[in-house]
Amino acid sequence: MKIGIMGGTFNPIHLGHLILSEYIREGLNLDKIIFIPTGQPPHKDNSKVIDALHRKAMTELSIKDNPYFFLSNIELERKYKSYTIDTIKELKEQYKDDTLIMIIGTDSLMSIESWKDSSELLKQIDFIVADRISREKEDTIKEIKRLNLKHSIEIKYLDIPLLEISSTEIRDRVRKNKSIKYLVKENVYKYILENNLYKENLY
Repeated sequence: MKIGIMGGTFNPIHLGHLILSEYIREGLNLDKIIFIPTGQPPHKDNSKVIDALHRKAMTELSIKDNPYFFLSNIELERKYKSYTIDTIKELKEQYKDDTLIMIIGTDSLMSIESWKDSSELLKQIDFIVADRISREKEDTIKEIKRLNLKHSIEIKYLDIPLLEISSTEIRDRVRKNKSIKYLVKENVYKYILENNLYKENLY
């Protein structure tokens, strides 16, 4: 099987994540996509991320109607900081006979060499860079070519639709008592309200 790996804080997961994932699944003919909410992300301030159980619940609610989308708790179950290299090693052990493809955006591409054991990571798994069609596309392609040449790998590129939805915007709107309808799935919208999430000044 060809399996896409979609990692993220999902704080919260929104329709942009889902549209992007379905677009990539269809474009790459993937058999399924595994969503992996981060545990203790090393590149982010944990004080700005809500409890992992809430992020897991919202991810489950968002993907439950899509038979190609699955959830993994692999990072949430870790008691220590979560690094991508560790996750990929565990997944490769679990899916020995399958092809795993890591889905990342341009921001991650540009910083990937700062990740733990990045040289090993780049050789451990295939990468697809999903990027919105923009004026920065040339810079993205240039960086992909540089990394491919330097590490003797083949990172691929996929244009995706422009979706102006962000988790930061959603959190800000909730804090200001503004509607987030049509930015997240209806069941996630209800979950956020029922659990009184994002009312504090978290960015």
